[in-house]
Amino acid sequence: MPPKTSATNAAIWFTADGYDPAKKGINGRRVAGESFLRGFFAHAEVPEFVSLAHAQSDHTAFADIARANGVTKPLRPVRLDTPAAMKPVEVVYYPAPFPPAECWRRAPHGAAAWALCGITHTTATKNVMQSAFDLRSAPQMPWDAVICTSNAVQASLRRLMELGEFHLAQRFPGATLPARPLLPVIPLGITCDDFRPDPALGKALRKRLGIGPQDIAAVTIARLTPDEKFDPLPLFIAMELAAAEVRAFGGGKLHLILCGQFREELWQDVFAKAAAALMPSCGYHLLDGGNADERKATLSGGDMFVFPVDNLQETFGLAPIEAMAAGLPVIVSDWDGMKDTVTPEVGFRIPTEMPRAGISTYVSLRYLGGTDGYIQYLSQLSAMTTLDVRALTRALVILSTDPDLRARMGAKARARAQALYDWRVVIPQMQALWSEQAAMLAHARTKAGPAIAPRDGAIIPVGPAPEEMFADYPTTRASADRRLFAVDIGPRPGPRDTFGLRNYAARRRLLEDPARIEAILAAYAATGAKGATEAEIAAATRLPPTVVARVSLWLLKYHFLSEAP
Repeated sequence: MPPKTSATNAAIWFTADGYDPAKKGINGRRVAGESFLRGFFAHAEVPEFVSLAHAQSDHTAFADIARANGVTKPLRPVRLDTPAAMKPVEVVYYPAPFPPAECWRRAPHGAAAWALCGITHTTATKNVMQSAFDLRSAPQMPWDAVICTSNAVQASLRRLMELGEFHLAQRFPGATLPARPLLPVIPLGITCDDFRPDPALGKALRKRLGIGPQDIAAVTIARLTPDEKFDPLPLFIAMELAAAEVRAFGGGKLHLILCGQFREELWQDVFAKAAAALMPSCGYHLLDGGNADERKATLSGGDMFVFPVDNLQETFGLAPIEAMAAGLPVIVSDWDGMKDTVTPEVGFRIPTEMPRAGISTYVSLRYLGGTDGYIQYLSQLSAMTTLDVRALTRALVILSTDPDLRARMGAKARARAQALYDWRVVIPQMQALWSEQAAMLAHARTKAGPAIAPRDGAIIPVGPAPEEMFADYPTTRASADRRLFAVDIGPRPGPRDTFGLRNYAARRRLLEDPARIEAILAAYAATGAKGATEAEIAAATRLPPTVVARVSLWLLKYHFLSEAP
């Protein structure tokens, strides 16, 4: 277990969108984020929990989640515009592959000021693919890391970076590219005890749905969309084929329980009509996946868990892990993360097939060029991704007709989930990575040089200071040594009222506190006709020179000050 030090800690880059499915909507990324926070709070050996966020409301939400999970250790909020305040913590954990903007945020503090650590979720979006390319030109460093939740997604990111590097090598012959970020494989985790089955709840569900003692219930928990999760029709076909074989063995009726939510209403009708047409002899049941009791009942009342994913949106497959923790044997696609998580001892992986080279390039080009949207891209590729229906049928028949095998596989599935995928064992792996990143930082700092030196924040190429990029726009630039004097404004509204008239508060950003503006104007007024320089006003008011400079420009703008001839 990692020691309780800041070297094994990470500041959590927090926004509710990454961690709060109840408020922002259920999807795999948010469910995984919420589960990670619970696991982190429960199992991390750290002296404090640090949140890094833009808004105080986000820090408050982080603290609320911590308290709801029984955290008694200190909580320390750090504003994202003052990230160096996270010290002595030296790693920032981002709830997705960290964007290049985080490398540029670090640049003014030095490339070795802290390390960045992200994690993969969906990687098929243009944004993620573009970010992977852009990282190679951003000041990303070798002590940064993107946790890959499976070997398959690690291979996909490596290939993406290879393609980017190939282009850059052709574009800039002879250029030396920096080392890639670390790409360790660490799985997503769950709290296994949350999925311990409730026999009474399962029995009640079966009775409610009319599933008899000899009947077989195949269950799944997923978003119910053929575009972003799985096309249900091959499963319906396999269920009907399996049902005929099970009847031939003298078995009971097969039922399919889908516990989930339809993102679009049209899919509920599509699912129902397809089920009626393709598996008429099987029971078809829909449960609300947004209801925790229904999810618990589904895993408690099922005989096996099915997850026939055929979609690039999926990168890990958290739901089968939850089913394993509930003691269910699983039937999954041989797809992405499930190649790692599901072994022959706990279930069946059904072979899948994608188009060969040259068949689907037009789909990616239409998506890249904006002709097709993300959902259209996923849907077209799903239509060309096959699942072996015969193998799926065979797996359904084997588990439906062999209760002893179901029991053995279920027991081994529970043991595998507890041994490999409980946050109790996953969080220490993440802390070990953060410790490695901190050690790499410490080593880099012993070799000072331009690669890790702080960058001038004014000349960051993706967001330079206005005076750098727009220097030719104005007539001139403000001089620091000019003398300014207060103007007699007569009955005109003063600075505070003018500030209110302009209503800067509407954008929730104030140039400065109106009280400070009035204090600076009063200091100028006290100098009379001779006026004063900004430096003299800064000395008189004991305010930072940059504050005085900004306020002086505002006072000039609204003719409370004028420049001495």
